[in-house]
Amino acid sequence: MAITQEDVLKALSYVEEPDLGKDLVTLNMIEDVQINGLEVTFTVILTTPACPLKELIKNACIRAIHTMVSKDAHVTVNMTSRVTSARQDNQALLKGVKNILAVASGKGGVGKSTLTANLAVALAQSGAKVGLVDADISGPSVPTMFGVEDARPNVYRMPDGRNLIEPIEKYGIKLMSIGFLAPAESAVVWRGPMASSALKQFITEVDWGELDYLLIDLPPGTSDIHLTLVQTVPVTGAIIVTTPQKVAIADAVKGLQMFRQPQINVPILGLVENMAYFTPAELPENKYYIFGQGGGRELAERYGVPFIGEVPLVQSIRESGDMGAPQILQEGSPASQAFEGVAQEVARQVSVRNASLAKTQVVEIKA
Repeated sequence: MAITQEDVLKALSYVEEPDLGKDLVTLNMIEDVQINGLEVTFTVILTTPACPLKELIKNACIRAIHTMVSKDAHVTVNMTSRVTSARQDNQALLKGVKNILAVASGKGGVGKSTLTANLAVALAQSGAKVGLVDADISGPSVPTMFGVEDARPNVYRMPDGRNLIEPIEKYGIKLMSIGFLAPAESAVVWRGPMASSALKQFITEVDWGELDYLLIDLPPGTSDIHLTLVQTVPVTGAIIVTTPQKVAIADAVKGLQMFRQPQINVPILGLVENMAYFTPAELPENKYYIFGQGGGRELAERYGVPFIGEVPLVQSIRESGDMGAPQILQEGSPASQAFEGVAQEVARQVSVRNASLAKTQVVEIKA
């Protein structure tokens, strides 16, 4: 009997997307089914190019066709992606941005900006369109980490009379930071409202275009900047960064709980434990738990949030940041593999969040 499109779709309806808990056909993830005798070709639309389950899903599709349609079929599965979004269609700001991700920490010095930079590059390397806002107005670090300290963004006038800032681009990522607008040696000493105004400008007056992910590198603690962000744009979710030590964990709890307040209610995508252990370059198999062990994982379990992963404390991460070339660019190194794993898990949690939770809303906080 000849193979039909109905046969193929019926077989694929038994292939489940592991994270979303539904089959590929119900999720409308199958497109462009073509049949020529025993040649069967179709496309699977993943929810993110950084999907860590890509090969598992592909093999499951091939197995389903061979089991339920024909063991002699020659199956070609084309894997592509279309990043999902949980934004309202009528939201005016950042219309072309599918997901806005806040990267936060309760405490300074936990490597949040380093993690954000590497996360952004890892997502871009997977094929996603990525932007990064350096929201730490008083201590901007993004220009240094991307090697663009001397860059100055262009400003152009729109047909409607508005001025728009063109973000700096490096490693395929659109970047915006106060460091591009103020001399590197000058201190930005602003009160909360002034810093909040700068963040609003980065959101409303920058030409971000079409993005799958816009990462917001927040300052440490819980401040006006955090409230301004959630009151200005709908935040898809927050990523909390901590180190294993007790003092960092205590502050991470405050950062986590801030997003969980009923009047804010931003989903926690997960927690990353940075500087989880020290590994010297000459002894790559050794792990020294300088700041304690497992504090981040225990915190995630205690508050019922996903544990995104561990990032080691290695000298090359610091060196890469100082040179303006994030560690993730050094393919194959243990540290870059850790960042790649974090990026895959973040992308996965965004997809799960978009499929299972209510659409993102701008937060309204009444005085």
